[in-house]
Amino acid sequence: MANETKFHYKQVGNILSSEYSGGKILTGHLIGLEDKDGNIYVKYHQLMTGICKSKPEILNNGKIRLHKTWEWTSGDRSKGNSIIEEL
Repeated sequence: MANETKFHYKQVGNILSSEYSGGKILTGHLIGLEDKDGNIYVKYHQLMTGICKSKPEILNNGKIRLHKTWEWTSGDRSKGNSIIEEL
């Protein structure tokens, strides 16, 4: 299940990083930059590599929801969209 993957994000200035795991993912890492409009561009790996653009949304409760457009740069090179939300 997609909700089995847990991300642990950190941000310093406009640089973001995360370690993640769960579900079918044993372990993964990402690093990215936030642009002046708040969009986040990342590169990630977890046995395969990929790229992603995330658009943050601040929820009424102050937590963050990320709307992600991603693409694998290895393997089947598939593309898609995901939404992840702060717990």
